[in-house]
Amino acid sequence: MQFVKGYLYHIYNQGNNKQTIFFKKENYLFFLRKIRTYILPYADIISWCLMPNHFHLMVLINETELAVKTVGVAPSHTDSNADNIKKQTINESIGIMLRSYSQAINKQNNTTGKLIREKTKAECINCPNGITPSFISKNSITQININKPERQYPQICFDYIHQNPVKSGLAKSIIDWEFSSAIDFTNIRNGKLINMEVAKEYIEY
Repeated sequence: MQFVKGYLYHIYNQGNNKQTIFFKKENYLFFLRKIRTYILPYADIISWCLMPNHFHLMVLINETELAVKTVGVAPSHTDSNADNIKKQTINESIGIMLRSYSQAINKQNNTTGKLIREKTKAECINCPNGITPSFISKNSITQININKPERQYPQICFDYIHQNPVKSGLAKSIIDWEFSSAIDFTNIRNGKLINMEVAKEYIEY
């Protein structure tokens, strides 16, 4: 994945061999806490949706690399831990997030092996480079006249992410699925993960 500061990205991945990755409500909530820890420092989240075997995030990248504190072994002449500062990219942070989540679920289910596909995908959805994101042609998405993709793709992606539960038969309406930011754009729930003010700059809801 290659991220550029100041652009919107659609980040998504799924279970290895399309297997289930969220088995109960607590798993969804645990993953949302992981997102807050490992992605929010680098990006504003515009929308998100967690499905039983995959997830979608729409984010605005604010930083591609941050200084993080690591705890290492101190020199032999002291008994205390040594704190070190190193640079960590958003790619590395996403990798840590998914590995730690997978380890927790394997422990929960008493299983081993890869839970989530190794390669997470990220598509820039407002880069003026002429690339058509893959979500445009999937699942009979309503087609529109794309005159300015860097302006119109964000809305399409935003709608596509929220429509996932309906298109998969898990909900009758986008606001019926608990594990999606669609509810946060209503008065039903005041979600803290998304940045509503930033979202308003790119999408209509």
